[in-house]
Amino acid sequence: MDLKLLATFRMVAAMKSFSRAAAARDYAQSTVTLHVQALEADIGVPLFDRIGKSVALTEAGSKLLTYAERLLALSDEARVVVSGDGTPGGVLTIGAPETVCAYRLPPVLRGFRQSQPQVRLIFRPLPYEDLFRAAKAGSVDVCFMLESHIDAPALCVERLTDEPLVLVAAPEHPLAERERVGLTDLADEALLLTETGCGYRTMFEQMLRQVGVMPTVRMEFDSVEAIKQCVMANVGIALLPRISVTRELAAGAMCTLALPLDDHVFHTFMLYHRDRWLSTSLRALIDTSRNLMTNSLNEDDTQ
Repeated sequence: MDLKLLATFRMVAAMKSFSRAAAARDYAQSTVTLHVQALEADIGVPLFDRIGKSVALTEAGSKLLTYAERLLALSDEARVVVSGDGTPGGVLTIGAPETVCAYRLPPVLRGFRQSQPQVRLIFRPLPYEDLFRAAKAGSVDVCFMLESHIDAPALCVERLTDEPLVLVAAPEHPLAERERVGLTDLADEALLLTETGCGYRTMFEQMLRQVGVMPTVRMEFDSVEAIKQCVMANVGIALLPRISVTRELAAGAMCTLALPLDDHVFHTFMLYHRDRWLSTSLRALIDTSRNLMTNSLNEDDTQ
């Protein structure tokens, strides 16, 4: 089997989209289609069910994906062992949502580049719904997610940092004066929400439904920074990780509302496929992430 075709197949399986896979592989969409068609012709069975613009693995495709992961991992291992001397090098692909990318990864990327300048890093800021699929499919070397918990037997999952959540509003918002805010107090408020699939958005909406609150004004954003600007303009309120609003809170540009959230702590997790061969460079990235992100928790607690 052609490894290039297998790599394209793996990316389509992870993204569930020919167009997104083409963007991730830096191919024309027609090239991705030709790769998949060539692989299906070689195997002799369809690998994807195509329903509109969405694609899903067939039973044969699911079986092939496991072997594709092994073959591609062996190829990477062979390339490093034969051509290298154990010194970190090559290319690593990282996937993460915007919050982790903006507020947790910069020190990691800076530290890794300083210690391993010969390794090329490719960062893929993926939507929440695509991150887990990418980690399971192995289309990224390492993935970072912000969740309350992750149950994935096929993945190595490591909790790095606690991520407390805060409900924020503009300082002039009427609820800012309350000593305690309940979920029922939010019934008439405009909620500024992160993208569908975001774990803490899902949790927040479940909390509201449990007490019968269905806010009529809900605005969805794909950018935490856009949400923050709207909060400071008193457009609405938002539930966000504390790390993302530390500077704004310190500057008095926004405030936290007294909604009890101690029982709803999220974490930044690091994930990579359990069967993935850990090259020297990948081990170095995992160690750097573990050391710097774990230490950042202690720094946050001292502020």
